[in-house]
Amino acid sequence: MERRIAYLADRGGPGKTPGVMWLSGLKSEMTSTKASVIATWAADHGLHCTRFDYSGHGQSPGRFEDGTIGAWLAEALAVFREITTGPQILIGSSMGGYIALLLLRALMKNHPRDAERITALLLIAPAWDMTERLMWARFPEATRREIMETGVYLRPSKYGDGDYAISRRLIEDGRNHLIGDAPFDPGRPIHVLHGQLDPDVPWEHTLDLVAHLSGDHVRVTAVPDGEHRLSRPEDLALMIRVLEDLAGMGRES
Repeated sequence: MERRIAYLADRGGPGKTPGVMWLSGLKSEMTSTKASVIATWAADHGLHCTRFDYSGHGQSPGRFEDGTIGAWLAEALAVFREITTGPQILIGSSMGGYIALLLLRALMKNHPRDAERITALLLIAPAWDMTERLMWARFPEATRREIMETGVYLRPSKYGDGDYAISRRLIEDGRNHLIGDAPFDPGRPIHVLHGQLDPDVPWEHTLDLVAHLSGDHVRVTAVPDGEHRLSRPEDLALMIRVLEDLAGMGRES
């Protein structure tokens, strides 16, 4: 089904690489704090920066409750293949980290030349296999029954952005897009930032990801007093330092 997706693409300077592509979390937007900081950093260095809103998010049309992991992955694939050019670093926060991993895996399988353009991933509290491990497995039986019988559960938010409509469609579609069901060698550096006080995506969830991914490509930086969003000034500064290292700037003389 055809969908219209809002995006922002800052082209940067000629010959400047790598570009960066931002993937937002669930119910977040391409103009969020972290995304905006990365866009400013890219502009300061003359680098291409691509951001977009999933359908049902931000400036993209559609209803949030109609969204699925498969639909949002398809949108990320379209943006990557049609909007970005040259080498890219994928940067994903929460669900965006999950989508980034799925995007890389899908490109490696179906479009290997496009996959070669991905030089590294920066993941912030990646909510991989979110619908199964962080939702369904943690929901009480009454919530599961509500989802199956009514088709949706309105999950309260801690962040003042309204209830999250968790649909039966979201849960069932998510089972078609699991990272943990099969071995996966990402084949390029992945750096994960994760707050150890994160109540939404537990710190241990990243440790499980490291154990699952093969090839010894993953480095993890724990933020002992950090929570889920990692949007404090010190968190943003850490994010940029890691990004500069992945972009090769930390090795410049």
